[in-house]
Amino acid sequence: MLPRCAISVCHVFVLVLCLSSAEDFDWTKNDHGSFYYGTFPAGFSWGAGSSAYQTEGAWDKDGKGLSIWDVFSHKKGKIQQNDTGDSSCEGYHKIKDDVGLMKELKLNHYRFSISWPRLIPTGIKSDHINEKGIQYYNELIDHLLENKITPIVTLYHWDLPQFLQERYGGWQNISMVNHFNEFANLCFERFGNRIKYWMTFNNPWSVAVEGYETGEHAPGLRLRGTGAYKAAHHIIKAHAKVWHTYDTQWRAKQKGLVGISLSGDWGEPVDITNQKDIEAAERYVQFYLGWFATPIFHGDYPQVMKDFIGRKSVQQGLGTSRLPSFSPQEKSYIKGTCDFLGVGHFTTRYITQKNHPSARSSSSYFTDRDLAELVDPRWPDPGSEWLYSVPWGFRRLLNFVKSQYGNPMIYVTENGVSEKMLCTELCDDWRIQYFKDYTNEMLKAIKDGVNVKGYTAWSLLDKFEWDEGYSERFGLYYVDFRNKNKPRYPKASVQFYKRIISSNGFPNQREVENWRRKAVETCSTSNQLLAAARRTSKEHAELPKTL
Repeated sequence: MLPRCAISVCHVFVLVLCLSSAEDFDWTKNDHGSFYYGTFPAGFSWGAGSSAYQTEGAWDKDGKGLSIWDVFSHKKGKIQQNDTGDSSCEGYHKIKDDVGLMKELKLNHYRFSISWPRLIPTGIKSDHINEKGIQYYNELIDHLLENKITPIVTLYHWDLPQFLQERYGGWQNISMVNHFNEFANLCFERFGNRIKYWMTFNNPWSVAVEGYETGEHAPGLRLRGTGAYKAAHHIIKAHAKVWHTYDTQWRAKQKGLVGISLSGDWGEPVDITNQKDIEAAERYVQFYLGWFATPIFHGDYPQVMKDFIGRKSVQQGLGTSRLPSFSPQEKSYIKGTCDFLGVGHFTTRYITQKNHPSARSSSSYFTDRDLAELVDPRWPDPGSEWLYSVPWGFRRLLNFVKSQYGNPMIYVTENGVSEKMLCTELCDDWRIQYFKDYTNEMLKAIKDGVNVKGYTAWSLLDKFEWDEGYSERFGLYYVDFRNKNKPRYPKASVQFYKRIISSNGFPNQREVENWRRKAVETCSTSNQLLAAARRTSKEHAELPKTL
């Protein structure tokens, strides 16, 4: 987890990044408290998202193979309360129910991922293709389209086939590039006539760092100082190969787009008069979003990553940098492999310079950056130890993408807030506030000239939250995991988000305040329904069993 240090900050919020070439964005302006009433461009797409392992359940049904998360979550002590995604939201059996919720929300798009081991149980296409898995996604796609909801598909949302992890070491091995390309090609072949938006990977930062450096996520390896960089290197090559496969074999016929979803927190310097803090804040973003975006848009890793990791590798007595390098041919092959950029964003950190020793025994991705992360204790924190509400950081991150990568077409692919509560809370006023503030900062970024085309609320449903299990809830809809039918109940934020979608923005202060009041009124009805269902199921459980 991210460090939970805190500082009190009273400085004027100014950011003077060496890279700020965005002429129309004033990095020195302080309007963090202001709210802009206005609408989004015509045709702006509003959606919600999910992922296969987090929501589908049916972990061993209908010929699905094991994923690394099936295996990891079954190991005691890896997940809060030893939870697993075995049944999760039972989304595999609830296509019509869940598409009904999307229709109720008036969503324009729905973002979901395809489970690699559900389609190819071992991950190796020549072994076996599971037609029942193909059938499930066909039904989901067709049902979305029948309801005029555009499917946006992620090919890899962390659920690598376990067989590939055991046989090859997963993303530590270059062979993943070809296996992933074959899986993607199968998806293009079977679903591409209906899918126009593809993303190769979701948040590869987490795959690399938490899967192969800290071991918090599957496959749980702790290859400090090398594992994350090696995994990322292969993921970037795999992404590029899939883009080229689509470009040469499918684009002319299917006319779709292929991008990638990258996550990034914003980093703001603690002391805006200190050049070292300014550089550390830029370094934080380059080591996070830039690690993947810079090769994809410019052909190579950020110079600051090459400099810092290279220097520390030399100080550790290594012959070569722990950060792998791309050949000239690979650089030109990777550069430009992005039709649109998916941006996932949740929070912001204050960043200050902090030197870490270069001893080989202590080398890691985190110490390579030579910085410390801090938070302002006044930032709203609904319970998750890493997620603070800092809306102004979102606008800054979007402008950073515009200035760094040539103002690409952007779809916001993940943005939302969780809560950690033992009791049931459907009146999620803090989530309403989060969505209101973050989508408004996105609207300001569009006014700045950032090319944002769509927004995906994270997430449609409460679901399995990786190492946090079911202790964190991101959903617009509450899922009662204690009930084997996993019924869904709308939180207040459903009504509020629905109003943003219907109005395509924020018409005026009076109306937006009215939305909020009405949304909170509706949640008391949902609370009563849930309480009644709980009582009924408890009474049913207490009935005497007859032979």
